[in-house]
Amino acid sequence: MNVPVREFRLANGLRVTLSEDHTAPIVAVNLWYHVGSANERPERTGFAHLFEHMLFQGSAHVGANEHFELVQRAGGTLNGSTWIDRTNYYETVPSHHLALALWLEADRMANLLPALTEEKLTTQREVVKNERRWSVDNRPYGTWWERLPALVFPATHPFHHSLIGSMEHLDAAHLDDVAEFFRTYYTPDNAVLTVVGDFDERSTRELIERYFGGIAPGGHRPPLPPTELPSTFGTWLRAVVEDAVALPRLFLAFRIPPHGSPRWYAASVCGSVLGLRRGCRLYRTLMREREIASEISVFTYDLVKGCDLLVIDATARPGVDATTLEREVVKEVDRVAESGVTAPEVARALAQVETDLVAALESAQGRADRLSMLATYFGEPARVNSEPARYQAVTPAAVTSFANEFLHAANRASLVYVPKADG
Repeated sequence: MNVPVREFRLANGLRVTLSEDHTAPIVAVNLWYHVGSANERPERTGFAHLFEHMLFQGSAHVGANEHFELVQRAGGTLNGSTWIDRTNYYETVPSHHLALALWLEADRMANLLPALTEEKLTTQREVVKNERRWSVDNRPYGTWWERLPALVFPATHPFHHSLIGSMEHLDAAHLDDVAEFFRTYYTPDNAVLTVVGDFDERSTRELIERYFGGIAPGGHRPPLPPTELPSTFGTWLRAVVEDAVALPRLFLAFRIPPHGSPRWYAASVCGSVLGLRRGCRLYRTLMREREIASEISVFTYDLVKGCDLLVIDATARPGVDATTLEREVVKEVDRVAESGVTAPEVARALAQVETDLVAALESAQGRADRLSMLATYFGEPARVNSEPARYQAVTPAAVTSFANEFLHAANRASLVYVPKADG
């Protein structure tokens, strides 16, 4: 698959990526702001996620929740998401409603603050607090989202604290704090706008210039605290959590090279050999043969600054204790590090990775999100066409070398959930 990519930059710094595809009469608009929980002050965590909600509460020319109403009435879909180092907003609409989607994004980029009120802040703060209760505090294993980063990143590191934020910090948020956060980070020179689908390039460029060109760029953005870390943990880190859960669960994390760096691709393939779908090692040995685990997966955080994380997530079968679960998972990891991987395993992993890469690009919004990500992190949206080759260059020897260097005992962090003793 060869994805057409055109890009340009407005005078105010907004980076624009375009990819025409006339297969279906739809168009996807995807806007990435290069801000996430890593940019928050230690005493004001949760602002990036709070803003994901606030940006749907209206702007100077759009009423509260009207953004949703206008897109849905046009037959479109929309949403937003927040991560450690980015926040994104996106719409998919019929092609003839492209101007609407672009205008809505431009209006809240330019004119959110005039519509910002204490009442809206209070309402959305309560929504976020309820989301925290539902997804973290009162959900089995839900605290892993904040416990794992706290375990693997030092307290002074910008990735250490909770993405969703603490109740105390959310309660302490003032309207002036929120306005300052918006003025600092939600600016055209800190954003990537991607349009994918059934559109005309010339008229789309004109729309983007008309709606976004007059928005003033931002001022000074404070730099992140240092993100550089040693290549490994240096020791086996551990945290055990007694929780209201029925089964033990293990999150076994390893520090690995940053996402997109040359050695990261070997790390990604190694993770696929271990935990991608039913043919992987961990599924085959721990779920099917030994019946140790009931669920198992392996994933990366995809962090581009400092280092990334490779994480094995394993839930025990009924009757299997946490000690047994961890021991058996570690045994399989040791086997990879000591004996290496085989050529058939790597070939299988590469085939599945490439299938996933292509599948992610099949939808207009999936392609738009990928292009926004590559433009934001690497300044190179056209890299989408060379990603398969980067994976295909990974050899069994490279995966084995990665495993030897990064999967050893001095580069492990175990977050273990165990049922409370009182049941």
